[in-house]
Amino acid sequence: MLRVSALFTVPGDALAGAAAVGRAPDRGTALAVGASLCLYEAGMALNDWADRDEDAVDRPHRPIPSGRISPGAALAAAGALTVAGLALASRAGRPALAVASGLAATVWAYDLRLKHTPAGPAAMAAARSLDLLLGAVATGERTPGGPSARAGRGAATSDGPGSGSASGSGSASGLGTRAPGRGSAVPAALLLGAHTCAVTGVSRHEAQGGSTTAPLLALAATAALGAATLRERPEPGRPAPSTSGARTLALTAFTGAYLRTAGLPLLHAALNPSPPLTQRAVGGGIRAMIPLQAALAARAGAPLTGLAVMGLAPLARTLARKVSPT
Repeated sequence: MLRVSALFTVPGDALAGAAAVGRAPDRGTALAVGASLCLYEAGMALNDWADRDEDAVDRPHRPIPSGRISPGAALAAAGALTVAGLALASRAGRPALAVASGLAATVWAYDLRLKHTPAGPAAMAAARSLDLLLGAVATGERTPGGPSARAGRGAATSDGPGSGSASGSGSASGLGTRAPGRGSAVPAALLLGAHTCAVTGVSRHEAQGGSTTAPLLALAATAALGAATLRERPEPGRPAPSTSGARTLALTAFTGAYLRTAGLPLLHAALNPSPPLTQRAVGGGIRAMIPLQAALAARAGAPLTGLAVMGLAPLARTLARKVSPT
């Protein structure tokens, strides 16, 4: 029910968000990751509860139709995980709690109302975009008793109008340059959301198959997103000449991994839209979020963060052979 193999696609959202605002991961980032994991699993449990009648016909092996888990237990798990996610986000500060609340509302709205409507893919895209923004707003926030509270005081002094530099603790590059504002995470959030929208469109056909259009559209979107990710966007103070070569190399490698992970299964599904190949395309699209997150981090000038995110890919691939991410 909790689709553990897909969990490895979640931490990269917060890490990419932190990189997008030019900050090194800190306690706030860790809290954002924890909140994201809880809300993601809440969505998984709620999805199974909401789709229990449909799954009884199309997927009788799922936990609720097979009787392994009762509907009430699944709904209770969804509620408990949502509360836990919001509690963790609250520890990262009020902005993080506000974003997490919007994320939780989007997850519940998608599973209960929007999934089978034309707004479904857009709702799922919004959830992923908000998850990346959660990492952006949580990183560097003042967390009670945490090191971010001390770092935040230094950043507040240096990030004000007329400031020429930021404290080393507030910059992802550690070069003493002013970190970009939180709005700089929006382009990365939109790219991740667009990928999610494309994959969700394909997932609507994974049980019956038969659609060539959906995987073709997703394949075109994947190519466009890869090109957009490779396009350099100069940010004030980033990157330094000494790190631009490493950034470009990492960005190219991670984007190539994204195109390969998402593109090949989509091509196969477009050529033969059978349920197994369509499901494989959806699984590939889900796993492709990891190299995309890594590429977005490298694009923001944090290639080491991207490398850390890419370390999750082998784990996701290995577990996907045992537990389907869809």
